[in-house]
Amino acid sequence: MSKAFTKETDASDEDELVLPALPAGGKNYITPAGYARLRDELLDLIDNERPKVVEAVHWAASNGDRSENGDHLYGKKRLREIDRRIRFLTKRLEIAEVVDPSLHAGSNQVFFGSTVTYIDDEGIERTITIMGIDEADSRESQVSWISPVARALLKAHVGDEVLLPTPGGVRSLEVVAVQYPQRAAHAD
Repeated sequence: MSKAFTKETDASDEDELVLPALPAGGKNYITPAGYARLRDELLDLIDNERPKVVEAVHWAASNGDRSENGDHLYGKKRLREIDRRIRFLTKRLEIAEVVDPSLHAGSNQVFFGSTVTYIDDEGIERTITIMGIDEADSRESQVSWISPVARALLKAHVGDEVLLPTPGGVRSLEVVAVQYPQRAAHAD
């Protein structure tokens, strides 16, 4: 059969959504700010982005031959991408457990949402913030709470040494400082 008569599909369009793995029995912890960002993105996709693309696809379809209509083909592909992201965000927000790290403000123990400064066994000082898997951004020195370094640091206190297993061997990390965001003032 000629390729001209086969339906072009993107294999990923038909795949079921694969969510980043949580530890067995683990929860999908997220900060209030991270939850708000995901919710805002979802609402923007539903209220703004998707209707614009639907309108563009409708306009392109009204122009006739859809098989060679780039606007129509691109619009349909973009619509599938938007719908896939909407499904992903909806599922993640449904299972999210919002944890306010400011509740630990003033504590010297490492919990979810803390910004931790540590020194490794080579004397290199690093500062990371422990975040949810859907909001952590390594470019901002944020790590997921299920990452090996976060798991090693969780529940440690300032001055504690923890062991971090790595492919190159076990590393020693000393907790130097722990900070939390300040509690937001509530207007009553």
